[in-house]
This record gives sequence, C-alpha cells and structure tokens, in this order.
Amino acid sequence: MRVAVIGTGLIGGSVGLAARRRLGAEVRGMGPEAARAVEHGAADVACATIEETVEGAEIAFVATPLGVLVETVGAVLDAAGPDCVVTDVGSTKTAVVAAADDPRFVGGHPLAGAEAAGVEHAREDLFADAVWYLTPGPSTTGVLFERLHRALVAMGARPTAIDPDVHDRLMAAVSHLPHVIANVLVAQAFRAVDDGETLPATGPGFRDATRIAGANPPLWADILLANREALTAQLDEAVHRLGEVRAALVAGDRDKLLALQTAARDERRALLETHLAGGPERELRVPVPNRPGVIAEIALKLGRAGINISDMALAPSPDNTQGEVTLWVAEADAERAAEILAED
Repeated sequence: MRVAVIGTGLIGGSVGLAARRRLGAEVRGMGPEAARAVEHGAADVACATIEETVEGAEIAFVATPLGVLVETVGAVLDAAGPDCVVTDVGSTKTAVVAAADDPRFVGGHPLAGAEAAGVEHAREDLFADAVWYLTPGPSTTGVLFERLHRALVAMGARPTAIDPDVHDRLMAAVSHLPHVIANVLVAQAFRAVDDGETLPATGPGFRDATRIAGANPPLWADILLANREALTAQLDEAVHRLGEVRAALVAGDRDKLLALQTAARDERRALLETHLAGGPERELRVPVPNRPGVIAEIALKLGRAGINISDMALAPSPDNTQGEVTLWVAEADAERAAEILAED
C-alpha cells in the first residue's frame, strides 16, 4: 500500500509513522517538515509537489493548517487517481465537506494530539484507541470508505461516522469552548491581583482547568474562526448558564447552586462513560444495492444512533449489481443496530 501525507507535522507525521509501522505502507510526505519526517521515520520519501506525493497512492491524508485546508484538499483530489481515497484531519468539517463534493473524499478528524507541535513529536501510537470521526458524503464510494475505515482501525483508531454539522456543533461544545474558557480563566486570574501584590498561588484544580490555555495560538485562531457559528452559539449558552450561577449567588439560593453542582457531577459522569471501548462484539450482515453512498448511509445512520462500527467488510455479487456488507458492532448495540438497518 502507498499512502500520501500532505502536511507532515505532529498529526501528519503520526499518520506516517502509524501507516509505515502498522500498515506496512510506503509513505510519501510533502510539506515544510517533509525532510525531517523522513529522518524521523514518518515518511519514506519527501516530495516537492502534490502530484508527486499522491502518485500511485491508495490513501491520501491532508494534514495542512485549517487556513489552507479546503484549497489543499481540492488540489489533492485534482491530482489523485480514481482509486485513491482522500481524507483530511481538520478539526472542523462543514466547510471542507461542502467544498469537496467528490466520491473519493471522506472528511476526517482524529481526536488526538499533543501540546508540542512538529514532526519530531509525532508518535506511532498517537491514535491508539482514539475516536477518529469520519464524515462521508452522499456520493462517497463504499469501497474507498471501507479501505479508509480498515486502515484507521489498523492504525489503532476507532472510526466513527458523523454528520459534518453535528461534528462541528459537538466540537464547539467539548473542544473549542473549553479552549476559550481556559484562556478567560488565565486572563482573569492574572488580573485578579492589585498593583504591588504577588500573583496568586495556583492549585491543581486551576492547573487542570487551564492546561490548554494559550496552546498553539496560530492553530487555534484558525480553528475558532473556522467554527465560529457553532462556537458563537455555545458561547451564548455558556453566558446564559453563568448568568444562572450569578443570579443564584445574588439571591443566596443554596438549593439552586446545589442543583447545578449535582447536575454537573452526574452529566460529567455520563459524558466520560460514553463510547468506552471493550466488550464482546456481534457480526451483522446487511444486503446492499451497488450504488454510490450506500455504505456512507449505513455508517451515518448507525452513527446518529450512537452505534460505532468497529470493523466492516464488503462482498460484491458476481454481477456487481448488489452486495453484502458485514459489520461488527458491540454486542449491547447489535439488536438495535439490526432494527435500524431493517427500517428501510
């Protein structure tokens, strides 16, 4: 297998390492850090052009900054062969999916990273047991989606299909808003002292809550702007909830404060228990017509129900008019998955 990586920083470099060592792939890399990627073992060859990078590739990963992501994905699709699945690793999905209307494209976003940037910090195991969101389009080719899904599983990730707008709304709530709030907490604590006073001592709670504050400013400026509509909505909701706390404090309403704290405890537990891996799985076989987007429809339908596909395999009929897709899902989700897939 030949894999192309356009943008060989931390994420792209980790893709390259995982592809080389876990897929046995030949990796061609391109970008400012491509030569260092070869030195680090994250690529076999450093390329100067997109055409050279994607030549003969079966999978192309675009790991460029968000500011140039859409145009780079377009250029990669123009250069890639008809049997190459193209994906990206951007943390917002709506814009790139809308722009890349091509049956070879599957939007992607691994929930993995590190505080340090650069290919020298890339790791083969960066994606181990990490959710890797996939946003296939209505025309996505099933064979290419399966190839990407299988490759990500082999790299240690847990691919999960999701609609682009849902992805961006969730990321605004669980990733982008926390970064904004962490920045605000640091700024507020820093300005809490009067002239001549020493800065306050910080405990572990403050350090945990602000660990991500100020991380990679150029990257995060682009992320926040790319998801500004969803993030603005989440900021409005956060302001409303802060107003509830303020009103309870002004009124001396202990019951309200207790209720808010109790709800936060229970909801945090529920969030942390979501999508835990492990446990037995069951195999499901689903007959499907041979038409564009049918595999994407299945993956998204189960994804909307919170059911993750741990693996899949396609078996076309001899005349290529239909086929059978074999899915593996958690035992606890199997009956519900079968019911959902039988609805049509």
